[in-house]
Amino acid sequence: MIGFPILSLITFLPVLGMFLILFMKKEQPKSIKYLTLGITALQVILAVILLANYNYASGGIYEEKSFQFIEKFRWINISGISWIGNVKVDYFLGIDGLSMPMVLLTALISFIAAISSWTIEKSVKGYFALFLLLDAGMMGVFVSLDFFLFYIFWELMLLPMYFLIGIWGGPRKEYAAIKFFIYTLFGSVFILLVMIGLYFSATELMANGSRVHTFSLLALMNPANYSADGILSALNPNNLRLIAYIALFAGFAIKIPMFPFHTWLPDAHVEAPTPISVILAGVLLKMGTYGILRVSYPIFPDITRQLMWYIALFGMINIVYGALVALAQKDFKKLIAYSSISHMGYVLLGMASLTTIGLNGAIFQMFNHGTITAMLFLIVGVVYDRAHTRGLNDFGGLASQMPIYTGFVTVAFFAAIGLPSMSGFVSEVLVFIGAFGVSAIRVLTIISTLGILLGAGYMLWTLQRIFFGPLNEKWATLKDLDKREYAMFIPLTIIIIFLGVYPSGMLDIMNSSVNSLVNFVTNAL
Repeated sequence: MIGFPILSLITFLPVLGMFLILFMKKEQPKSIKYLTLGITALQVILAVILLANYNYASGGIYEEKSFQFIEKFRWINISGISWIGNVKVDYFLGIDGLSMPMVLLTALISFIAAISSWTIEKSVKGYFALFLLLDAGMMGVFVSLDFFLFYIFWELMLLPMYFLIGIWGGPRKEYAAIKFFIYTLFGSVFILLVMIGLYFSATELMANGSRVHTFSLLALMNPANYSADGILSALNPNNLRLIAYIALFAGFAIKIPMFPFHTWLPDAHVEAPTPISVILAGVLLKMGTYGILRVSYPIFPDITRQLMWYIALFGMINIVYGALVALAQKDFKKLIAYSSISHMGYVLLGMASLTTIGLNGAIFQMFNHGTITAMLFLIVGVVYDRAHTRGLNDFGGLASQMPIYTGFVTVAFFAAIGLPSMSGFVSEVLVFIGAFGVSAIRVLTIISTLGILLGAGYMLWTLQRIFFGPLNEKWATLKDLDKREYAMFIPLTIIIIFLGVYPSGMLDIMNSSVNSLVNFVTNAL
Protein backbone atom coordinates (compact mmCIF):
# COMPACT_ATOMS: atom_id res chain seq x y z
CA MET A 1 0.00 0.00 0.00
CA ILE A 2 2.93 2.36 0.57
CA GLY A 3 5.37 1.01 -1.96
CA PHE A 4 7.71 -1.15 0.11
CA PRO A 5 7.45 -4.27 2.34
CA ILE A 6 6.98 -2.44 5.60
CA LEU A 7 5.71 -5.46 7.56
CA SER A 8 8.81 -7.48 6.67
CA LEU A 9 10.96 -4.51 7.61
CA ILE A 10 9.33 -3.94 11.01
CA THR A 11 9.53 -7.68 11.73
CA PHE A 12 13.06 -8.47 10.62
CA LEU A 13 14.77 -5.19 11.48
CA PRO A 14 15.57 -6.59 14.97
CA VAL A 15 17.10 -9.70 13.35
CA LEU A 16 19.41 -7.44 11.36
CA GLY A 17 20.30 -5.68 14.61
CA MET A 18 20.98 -9.02 16.27
CA PHE A 19 23.46 -10.04 13.55
CA LEU A 20 25.19 -6.66 13.76
CA ILE A 21 25.58 -7.14 17.53
CA LEU A 22 27.03 -10.62 17.03
CA PHE A 23 29.77 -9.11 14.86
CA MET A 24 30.53 -6.37 17.40
CA LYS A 25 33.16 -6.71 20.09
CA LYS A 26 31.94 -7.46 23.59
CA GLU A 27 34.15 -4.59 24.79
CA GLN A 28 31.70 -2.15 23.16
CA PRO A 29 28.71 -2.34 25.53
CA LYS A 30 27.58 1.25 24.93
CA SER A 31 27.62 0.82 21.15
CA ILE A 32 25.56 -2.37 21.52
CA LYS A 33 23.02 -0.58 23.71
CA TYR A 34 22.74 2.39 21.35
CA LEU A 35 22.29 0.06 18.37
CA THR A 36 19.45 -1.77 20.15
CA LEU A 37 17.84 1.52 21.11
CA GLY A 38 18.11 2.73 17.51
CA ILE A 39 16.58 -0.47 16.10
CA THR A 40 13.60 -0.33 18.48
CA ALA A 41 13.16 3.40 17.82
CA LEU A 42 13.00 2.66 14.08
CA GLN A 43 10.33 0.05 14.81
CA VAL A 44 8.26 2.71 16.58
CA ILE A 45 8.63 5.02 13.58
CA LEU A 46 7.56 2.22 11.20
CA ALA A 47 4.57 1.44 13.44
CA VAL A 48 3.54 5.11 13.30
CA ILE A 49 3.87 5.03 9.48
CA LEU A 50 1.61 1.96 9.43
CA LEU A 51 -0.93 3.76 11.58
CA ALA A 52 -0.79 6.91 9.45
CA ASN A 53 -1.54 4.88 6.29
CA TYR A 54 -4.07 2.51 7.89
CA ASN A 55 -7.57 2.42 6.39
CA TYR A 56 -9.94 2.45 9.35
CA ALA A 57 -12.92 1.38 7.24
CA SER A 58 -11.34 -1.88 6.11
CA GLY A 59 -12.63 -5.06 7.74
CA GLY A 60 -13.45 -8.67 7.04
CA ILE A 61 -12.50 -12.23 7.88
CA TYR A 62 -11.23 -14.57 5.19
CA GLU A 63 -10.82 -12.28 2.20
CA GLU A 64 -7.41 -10.84 1.37
CA LYS A 65 -8.96 -7.45 0.63
CA SER A 66 -9.92 -7.26 4.33
CA PHE A 67 -6.24 -7.00 5.30
CA GLN A 68 -3.75 -4.24 4.63
CA PHE A 69 -0.05 -3.98 3.71
CA ILE A 70 -0.20 -7.57 2.42
CA GLU A 71 3.01 -9.34 1.46
CA LYS A 72 2.57 -12.79 -0.04
CA PHE A 73 4.72 -15.21 -2.00
CA ARG A 74 5.37 -18.95 -2.11
CA TRP A 75 7.91 -19.82 0.59
CA ILE A 76 7.88 -23.65 0.61
CA ASN A 77 6.57 -25.67 -2.31
CA ILE A 78 7.24 -29.43 -2.38
CA SER A 79 5.32 -31.75 -4.69
CA GLY A 80 4.86 -35.49 -4.93
CA ILE A 81 5.45 -36.60 -1.35
CA SER A 82 3.79 -40.05 -1.52
CA TRP A 83 0.20 -39.97 -0.25
CA ILE A 84 0.51 -36.53 1.28
CA GLY A 85 0.67 -34.78 -2.09
CA ASN A 86 1.92 -31.20 -2.38
CA VAL A 87 3.11 -29.16 0.59
CA LYS A 88 2.55 -25.43 0.17
CA VAL A 89 3.55 -22.76 2.67
CA ASP A 90 3.24 -19.06 1.90
CA TYR A 91 5.17 -16.17 3.32
CA PHE A 92 1.95 -14.27 4.05
CA LEU A 93 1.88 -11.07 6.09
CA GLY A 94 -0.91 -8.56 6.64
CA ILE A 95 -2.66 -6.61 9.37
CA ASP A 96 -6.19 -5.56 10.28
CA GLY A 97 -7.93 -3.96 13.24
CA LEU A 98 -7.06 -6.87 15.53
CA SER A 99 -3.33 -6.79 14.81
CA MET A 100 -2.67 -3.06 14.29
CA PRO A 101 -2.97 -2.22 18.02
CA MET A 102 -0.69 -5.15 18.87
CA VAL A 103 1.95 -4.01 16.36
CA LEU A 104 1.90 -0.55 17.95
CA LEU A 105 2.10 -2.08 21.43
CA THR A 106 5.01 -4.39 20.54
CA ALA A 107 7.06 -1.57 19.02
CA LEU A 108 6.39 0.75 21.95
CA ILE A 109 7.09 -1.78 24.71
CA SER A 110 10.25 -3.03 22.99
CA PHE A 111 11.53 0.55 22.83
CA ILE A 112 10.73 1.19 26.50
CA ALA A 113 12.32 -2.13 27.49
CA ALA A 114 15.48 -1.20 25.55
CA ILE A 115 15.75 1.98 27.63
CA SER A 116 15.16 -0.04 30.79
CA SER A 117 17.91 -2.47 29.72
CA TRP A 118 20.53 0.28 29.93
CA THR A 119 21.52 -0.92 33.41
CA ILE A 120 22.36 -4.45 32.18
CA GLU A 121 26.08 -5.07 32.73
CA LYS A 122 26.35 -8.87 32.57
CA SER A 123 27.13 -10.35 29.12
CA VAL A 124 25.79 -7.27 27.34
CA LYS A 125 26.38 -8.67 23.85
CA GLY A 126 24.43 -11.88 24.50
CA TYR A 127 21.61 -10.08 26.31
CA PHE A 128 20.86 -7.56 23.58
CA ALA A 129 21.21 -10.12 20.77
CA LEU A 130 18.58 -12.29 22.47
CA PHE A 131 16.48 -9.21 23.25
CA LEU A 132 16.24 -8.31 19.55
CA LEU A 133 15.49 -11.90 18.54
CA LEU A 134 12.63 -11.90 21.06
CA ASP A 135 11.38 -8.63 19.58
CA ALA A 136 11.29 -10.13 16.07
CA GLY A 137 9.41 -13.22 17.26
CA MET A 138 6.72 -11.15 18.97
CA MET A 139 6.20 -8.83 16.01
CA GLY A 140 6.05 -11.78 13.60
CA VAL A 141 3.16 -13.38 15.49
CA PHE A 142 1.00 -10.29 15.05
CA VAL A 143 1.58 -9.86 11.31
CA SER A 144 1.48 -13.50 10.13
CA LEU A 145 -1.51 -14.76 8.12
CA ASP A 146 -0.11 -18.23 7.43
CA PHE A 147 -0.52 -20.66 10.33
CA PHE A 148 2.87 -22.30 9.67
CA LEU A 149 4.62 -18.92 9.71
CA PHE A 150 2.60 -17.86 12.76
CA TYR A 151 3.78 -20.99 14.59
CA ILE A 152 7.43 -20.39 13.69
CA PHE A 153 7.32 -16.90 15.16
CA TRP A 154 5.36 -18.23 18.17
CA GLU A 155 8.17 -20.70 18.88
CA LEU A 156 10.93 -18.26 17.97
CA MET A 157 10.34 -16.12 21.04
CA LEU A 158 10.45 -19.13 23.40
CA LEU A 159 14.20 -19.69 23.33
CA PRO A 160 15.39 -16.08 23.88
CA MET A 161 12.90 -15.63 26.73
CA TYR A 162 14.18 -18.84 28.35
CA PHE A 163 17.78 -17.59 28.31
CA LEU A 164 16.92 -14.01 29.26
CA ILE A 165 15.25 -15.29 32.43
CA GLY A 166 17.66 -18.15 33.06
CA ILE A 167 20.89 -16.13 32.73
CA TRP A 168 19.99 -12.57 33.74
CA GLY A 169 17.28 -13.38 36.29
CA GLY A 170 17.18 -13.52 40.09
CA PRO A 171 18.22 -16.17 42.61
CA ARG A 172 15.72 -18.80 41.38
CA LYS A 173 16.18 -17.94 37.70
CA GLU A 174 16.86 -21.50 36.49
CA TYR A 175 13.68 -22.82 38.10
CA ALA A 176 11.56 -19.98 36.70
CA ALA A 177 13.07 -20.31 33.20
CA ILE A 178 12.55 -24.08 33.04
CA LYS A 179 8.99 -23.74 34.31
CA PHE A 180 8.23 -21.10 31.69
CA PHE A 181 9.80 -23.23 28.96
CA ILE A 182 7.94 -26.44 29.89
CA TYR A 183 4.53 -24.75 30.21
CA THR A 184 4.90 -22.88 26.93
CA LEU A 185 6.30 -25.86 25.03
CA PHE A 186 3.46 -28.02 26.36
CA GLY A 187 0.95 -25.57 24.91
CA SER A 188 2.88 -25.36 21.65
CA VAL A 189 2.52 -29.11 21.11
CA PHE A 190 -1.28 -28.75 21.24
CA ILE A 191 -1.16 -25.90 18.74
CA LEU A 192 1.09 -27.91 16.41
CA LEU A 193 -1.19 -30.96 16.42
CA VAL A 194 -4.28 -28.88 15.63
CA MET A 195 -2.39 -26.99 12.93
CA ILE A 196 -1.51 -30.28 11.19
CA GLY A 197 -5.12 -31.52 11.53
CA LEU A 198 -6.42 -28.31 9.95
CA TYR A 199 -3.89 -28.58 7.13
CA PHE A 200 -5.22 -32.00 6.08
CA SER A 201 -8.85 -30.93 6.48
CA ALA A 202 -8.90 -27.89 4.20
CA THR A 203 -7.76 -27.06 0.68
CA GLU A 204 -7.22 -23.79 -1.16
CA LEU A 205 -8.20 -23.13 -4.77
CA MET A 206 -5.16 -22.28 -6.89
CA ALA A 207 -4.99 -20.08 -10.00
CA ASN A 208 -4.75 -23.16 -12.28
CA GLY A 209 -8.00 -24.57 -10.88
CA SER A 210 -6.43 -27.25 -8.68
CA ARG A 211 -6.90 -27.50 -4.93
CA VAL A 212 -4.02 -28.04 -2.48
CA HIS A 213 -3.79 -28.34 1.28
CA THR A 214 -2.93 -25.04 2.92
CA PHE A 215 -1.78 -23.37 6.14
CA SER A 216 -3.29 -20.02 5.13
CA LEU A 217 -5.31 -18.70 8.05
CA LEU A 218 -7.68 -16.98 5.64
CA ALA A 219 -8.34 -20.23 3.79
CA LEU A 220 -8.77 -22.12 7.07
CA MET A 221 -11.38 -19.57 8.17
CA ASN A 222 -13.50 -20.19 5.06
CA PRO A 223 -15.96 -23.08 5.62
CA ALA A 224 -16.16 -23.67 1.85
CA ASN A 225 -12.55 -24.92 1.84
CA TYR A 226 -13.18 -27.95 4.08
CA SER A 227 -13.78 -31.38 2.57
CA ALA A 228 -16.49 -33.64 3.96
CA ASP A 229 -13.98 -36.30 5.01
CA GLY A 230 -11.62 -33.86 6.76
CA ILE A 231 -11.22 -34.79 10.42
CA LEU A 232 -11.73 -31.15 11.50
CA SER A 233 -14.46 -30.33 9.02
CA ALA A 234 -17.84 -29.21 10.28
CA LEU A 235 -19.32 -31.34 7.47
CA ASN A 236 -17.93 -34.51 9.04
CA PRO A 237 -20.41 -36.05 11.50
CA ASN A 238 -17.60 -37.93 13.23
CA ASN A 239 -15.34 -34.93 13.53
CA LEU A 240 -12.92 -34.03 16.33
CA ARG A 241 -13.56 -30.30 16.23
CA LEU A 242 -14.47 -29.98 19.91
CA ILE A 243 -11.29 -31.73 21.05
CA ALA A 244 -9.23 -29.71 18.57
CA TYR A 245 -10.77 -26.45 19.79
CA ILE A 246 -10.08 -27.27 23.44
CA ALA A 247 -6.48 -28.29 22.63
CA LEU A 248 -5.89 -25.12 20.60
CA PHE A 249 -7.54 -22.96 23.25
CA ALA A 250 -5.41 -24.56 25.98
CA GLY A 251 -2.25 -23.85 23.98
CA PHE A 252 -3.14 -20.18 23.78
CA ALA A 253 -4.57 -20.04 27.33
CA ILE A 254 -1.21 -21.04 28.84
CA LYS A 255 0.29 -17.87 27.39
CA ILE A 256 -2.47 -15.58 28.77
CA PRO A 257 -2.12 -17.14 31.43
CA MET A 258 -5.58 -18.46 32.22
CA PHE A 259 -6.37 -20.29 35.45
CA PRO A 260 -5.28 -23.07 36.12
CA PHE A 261 -2.32 -22.65 33.71
CA HIS A 262 -1.13 -19.49 35.44
CA THR A 263 1.44 -20.74 37.94
CA TRP A 264 4.47 -20.14 35.68
CA LEU A 265 3.82 -16.40 35.48
CA PRO A 266 4.55 -15.19 39.05
CA ASP A 267 7.82 -17.15 39.15
CA ALA A 268 8.87 -15.85 35.72
CA HIS A 269 8.04 -12.25 36.66
CA VAL A 270 9.75 -12.32 40.04
CA GLU A 271 12.98 -13.83 38.69
CA ALA A 272 13.15 -12.02 35.33
CA PRO A 273 15.12 -8.76 35.05
CA THR A 274 12.89 -5.68 34.93
CA PRO A 275 13.01 -5.13 31.12
CA ILE A 276 12.05 -8.75 30.47
CA SER A 277 9.18 -8.51 32.98
CA VAL A 278 8.03 -5.43 31.05
CA ILE A 279 8.03 -7.38 27.75
CA LEU A 280 6.47 -10.45 29.36
CA ALA A 281 3.55 -8.49 30.82
CA GLY A 282 3.33 -5.88 28.09
CA VAL A 283 3.37 -8.09 24.99
CA LEU A 284 3.79 -11.85 25.53
CA LEU A 285 0.57 -12.34 27.49
CA LYS A 286 -1.36 -10.67 24.66
CA MET A 287 -0.14 -13.31 22.23
CA GLY A 288 -2.44 -15.83 23.94
CA THR A 289 -5.64 -13.80 23.63
CA TYR A 290 -4.64 -12.62 20.15
CA GLY A 291 -4.14 -16.24 19.07
CA ILE A 292 -7.64 -17.11 20.26
CA LEU A 293 -9.17 -14.18 18.36
CA ARG A 294 -7.10 -14.68 15.20
CA VAL A 295 -7.16 -18.49 15.01
CA SER A 296 -9.65 -20.19 17.35
CA TYR A 297 -12.68 -17.93 16.92
CA PRO A 298 -12.89 -17.66 13.11
CA ILE A 299 -11.78 -21.26 12.38
CA PHE A 300 -14.10 -22.82 15.01
CA PRO A 301 -17.03 -20.36 15.25
CA ASP A 302 -19.55 -23.11 16.06
CA ILE A 303 -17.53 -24.41 19.03
CA THR A 304 -16.82 -20.86 20.19
CA ARG A 305 -20.55 -20.20 20.53
CA GLN A 306 -21.06 -23.48 22.41
CA LEU A 307 -18.31 -22.75 24.93
CA MET A 308 -18.74 -19.01 25.46
CA TRP A 309 -20.11 -19.54 29.01
CA TYR A 310 -17.02 -21.53 29.99
CA ILE A 311 -14.72 -18.85 28.55
CA ALA A 312 -16.57 -16.28 30.66
CA LEU A 313 -16.27 -18.56 33.70
CA PHE A 314 -12.50 -18.78 33.39
CA GLY A 315 -12.39 -15.03 32.83
CA MET A 316 -14.31 -14.49 36.07
CA ILE A 317 -11.99 -16.88 37.94
CA ASN A 318 -8.94 -15.04 36.62
CA ILE A 319 -10.35 -11.69 37.72
CA VAL A 320 -11.39 -12.65 41.25
CA TYR A 321 -8.71 -15.26 42.03
CA GLY A 322 -5.88 -13.07 40.71
CA ALA A 323 -7.09 -10.09 42.73
CA LEU A 324 -7.48 -12.11 45.95
CA VAL A 325 -3.99 -13.59 45.66
CA ALA A 326 -2.55 -10.15 44.84
CA LEU A 327 -4.16 -8.83 48.01
CA ALA A 328 -2.21 -11.38 50.07
CA GLN A 329 1.23 -10.61 48.60
CA LYS A 330 4.12 -9.04 50.51
CA ASP A 331 6.48 -8.90 47.51
CA PHE A 332 5.87 -5.83 45.31
CA LYS A 333 6.72 -7.61 42.04
CA LYS A 334 4.64 -10.68 42.83
CA LEU A 335 1.68 -8.44 43.63
CA ILE A 336 1.91 -6.83 40.18
CA ALA A 337 2.25 -10.30 38.61
CA TYR A 338 -1.00 -11.52 40.17
CA SER A 339 -2.73 -8.24 39.32
CA SER A 340 -1.72 -8.94 35.72
CA ILE A 341 -3.48 -12.32 35.88
CA SER A 342 -6.56 -10.58 37.22
CA HIS A 343 -6.63 -7.90 34.54
CA MET A 344 -6.19 -10.42 31.71
CA GLY A 345 -9.42 -11.97 33.00
CA TYR A 346 -11.26 -8.87 31.75
CA VAL A 347 -9.98 -9.67 28.26
CA LEU A 348 -11.40 -13.20 28.48
CA LEU A 349 -14.74 -11.90 29.78
CA GLY A 350 -15.05 -9.41 26.91
CA MET A 351 -14.11 -12.09 24.38
CA ALA A 352 -16.76 -14.42 25.78
CA SER A 353 -19.51 -11.87 25.19
CA LEU A 354 -19.26 -12.28 21.38
CA THR A 355 -20.53 -8.70 21.06
CA THR A 356 -18.88 -5.81 19.23
CA ILE A 357 -18.76 -3.73 22.41
CA GLY A 358 -17.31 -6.57 24.49
CA LEU A 359 -14.66 -7.55 21.93
CA ASN A 360 -13.67 -3.93 21.37
CA GLY A 361 -13.27 -3.66 25.13
CA ALA A 362 -11.23 -6.87 25.24
CA ILE A 363 -8.76 -5.77 22.53
CA PHE A 364 -8.57 -2.28 24.02
CA GLN A 365 -7.88 -3.87 27.40
CA MET A 366 -5.06 -5.89 25.81
CA PHE A 367 -3.41 -2.66 24.68
CA ASN A 368 -4.11 -0.79 27.92
CA HIS A 369 -2.93 -3.66 30.09
CA GLY A 370 0.28 -3.72 28.06
CA THR A 371 1.05 -0.07 28.76
CA ILE A 372 -0.18 0.06 32.37
CA THR A 373 1.42 -3.18 33.56
CA ALA A 374 4.67 -2.33 31.77
CA MET A 375 4.71 0.91 33.75
CA LEU A 376 3.98 -0.96 36.99
CA PHE A 377 6.92 -3.34 36.49
CA LEU A 378 9.19 -0.39 35.65
CA ILE A 379 8.06 1.18 38.92
CA VAL A 380 9.08 -1.95 40.83
CA GLY A 381 12.41 -2.00 39.01
CA VAL A 382 13.21 1.61 39.93
CA VAL A 383 12.73 1.10 43.66
CA TYR A 384 14.47 -2.30 43.64
CA ASP A 385 17.54 -0.86 41.88
CA ARG A 386 17.86 1.68 44.71
CA ALA A 387 16.78 -0.30 47.78
CA HIS A 388 17.53 -3.90 46.70
CA THR A 389 14.32 -5.10 48.31
CA ARG A 390 10.74 -5.57 47.11
CA GLY A 391 9.11 -6.17 50.48
CA LEU A 392 5.99 -4.03 50.79
CA ASN A 393 6.48 -3.73 54.54
CA ASP A 394 10.11 -2.65 54.21
CA PHE A 395 9.28 0.86 53.02
CA GLY A 396 7.17 3.78 54.18
CA GLY A 397 7.06 7.51 53.48
CA LEU A 398 8.81 7.41 50.10
CA ALA A 399 6.50 10.15 48.79
CA SER A 400 8.49 12.78 50.69
CA GLN A 401 11.83 11.39 49.52
CA MET A 402 10.90 10.64 45.87
CA PRO A 403 7.95 12.93 44.99
CA ILE A 404 8.25 12.76 41.18
CA TYR A 405 8.53 8.97 41.27
CA THR A 406 5.47 8.88 43.52
CA GLY A 407 3.54 10.95 40.98
CA PHE A 408 4.19 8.44 38.20
CA VAL A 409 3.33 5.59 40.58
CA THR A 410 0.00 7.24 41.40
CA VAL A 411 -0.87 7.55 37.70
CA ALA A 412 -0.05 3.88 37.06
CA PHE A 413 -1.89 2.64 40.16
CA PHE A 414 -5.04 4.65 39.43
CA ALA A 415 -4.96 3.52 35.79
CA ALA A 416 -4.76 -0.11 36.99
CA ILE A 417 -7.69 0.49 39.34
CA GLY A 418 -9.72 1.89 36.43
CA LEU A 419 -10.04 5.52 37.42
CA PRO A 420 -12.13 7.57 34.94
CA SER A 421 -10.03 9.70 32.55
CA MET A 422 -7.46 6.91 32.32
CA SER A 423 -7.32 4.23 29.64
CA GLY A 424 -8.01 1.24 31.91
CA PHE A 425 -11.44 2.64 32.84
CA VAL A 426 -12.72 2.77 29.26
CA SER A 427 -11.71 -0.77 28.31
CA GLU A 428 -13.11 -2.30 31.52
CA VAL A 429 -16.41 -0.45 31.13
CA LEU A 430 -16.75 -1.68 27.53
CA VAL A 431 -16.04 -5.25 28.67
CA PHE A 432 -18.70 -5.09 31.37
CA ILE A 433 -21.29 -3.44 29.08
CA GLY A 434 -20.72 -6.05 26.38
CA ALA A 435 -20.76 -9.00 28.79
CA PHE A 436 -23.71 -7.76 30.88
CA GLY A 437 -25.83 -7.50 27.74
CA VAL A 438 -25.55 -11.28 27.21
CA SER A 439 -28.00 -13.02 29.53
CA ALA A 440 -26.09 -16.33 29.53
CA ILE A 441 -23.05 -14.77 31.23
CA ARG A 442 -24.72 -11.96 33.19
CA VAL A 443 -24.27 -13.60 36.60
CA LEU A 444 -20.60 -14.26 35.89
CA THR A 445 -20.22 -10.62 34.84
CA ILE A 446 -21.76 -9.39 38.09
CA ILE A 447 -19.40 -11.58 40.12
CA SER A 448 -16.48 -10.29 38.06
CA THR A 449 -17.12 -6.73 39.22
CA LEU A 450 -15.60 -7.81 42.55
CA GLY A 451 -12.29 -7.48 40.74
CA ILE A 452 -12.74 -3.70 40.68
CA LEU A 453 -13.18 -3.52 44.47
CA LEU A 454 -10.37 -5.95 45.19
CA GLY A 455 -8.10 -4.16 42.72
CA ALA A 456 -8.70 -0.85 44.45
CA GLY A 457 -8.00 -2.59 47.76
CA TYR A 458 -4.58 -4.03 46.96
CA MET A 459 -3.42 -1.04 44.91
CA LEU A 460 -4.36 1.60 47.49
CA TRP A 461 -3.02 -0.54 50.35
CA THR A 462 0.28 -0.89 48.47
CA LEU A 463 0.38 2.86 47.84
CA GLN A 464 -0.19 3.53 51.54
CA ARG A 465 2.45 1.06 52.77
CA ILE A 466 5.24 2.20 50.46
CA PHE A 467 4.70 5.91 49.95
CA PHE A 468 2.77 7.39 52.88
CA GLY A 469 3.28 7.67 56.60
CA PRO A 470 6.59 8.55 58.26
CA LEU A 471 9.72 8.06 56.14
CA ASN A 472 11.73 4.98 57.02
CA GLU A 473 15.13 6.52 57.82
CA LYS A 474 16.78 3.59 56.08
CA TRP A 475 15.73 5.16 52.75
CA ALA A 476 16.54 8.80 53.55
CA THR A 477 19.28 8.86 50.90
CA LEU A 478 17.26 7.46 47.98
CA LYS A 479 17.37 9.67 44.89
CA ASP A 480 14.42 10.57 42.68
CA LEU A 481 14.17 9.70 38.99
CA ASP A 482 17.01 10.30 36.54
CA LYS A 483 16.75 11.27 32.84
CA ARG A 484 16.69 7.66 31.62
CA GLU A 485 13.78 6.83 33.93
CA TYR A 486 11.89 9.93 32.76
CA ALA A 487 12.28 8.61 29.21
CA MET A 488 10.62 5.34 30.28
CA PHE A 489 7.70 6.81 32.23
CA ILE A 490 6.68 9.89 30.25
CA PRO A 491 5.59 8.13 26.99
CA LEU A 492 3.54 5.53 28.89
CA THR A 493 1.92 8.20 31.06
CA ILE A 494 0.95 10.27 28.00
CA ILE A 495 -0.59 7.23 26.28
CA ILE A 496 -2.52 6.16 29.40
CA ILE A 497 -4.05 9.62 29.87
CA PHE A 498 -4.61 10.33 26.16
CA LEU A 499 -6.51 7.07 25.59
CA GLY A 500 -8.47 7.66 28.78
CA VAL A 501 -9.63 11.06 27.51
CA TYR A 502 -9.88 10.13 23.81
CA PRO A 503 -10.37 6.33 23.52
CA SER A 504 -11.58 6.64 19.92
CA GLY A 505 -7.93 7.09 18.99
CA MET A 506 -7.60 3.33 19.42
CA LEU A 507 -11.19 2.07 19.17
CA ASP A 508 -11.65 3.44 15.64
CA ILE A 509 -8.75 1.27 14.44
CA MET A 510 -10.31 -1.99 15.57
CA ASN A 511 -14.05 -1.39 15.22
CA SER A 512 -14.54 -2.48 11.60
CA SER A 513 -12.54 -5.70 11.99
CA VAL A 514 -14.26 -6.53 15.29
CA ASN A 515 -17.67 -6.04 13.67
CA SER A 516 -16.70 -8.46 10.91
CA LEU A 517 -15.39 -11.04 13.39
CA VAL A 518 -18.52 -10.87 15.56
CA ASN A 519 -20.82 -11.19 12.54
CA PHE A 520 -18.85 -14.14 11.23
CA VAL A 521 -18.69 -16.04 14.53
CA THR A 522 -22.33 -15.49 15.46
CA ASN A 523 -23.75 -16.26 12.00
CA ALA A 524 -21.50 -19.11 10.82
CA LEU A 525 -23.00 -22.58 10.58
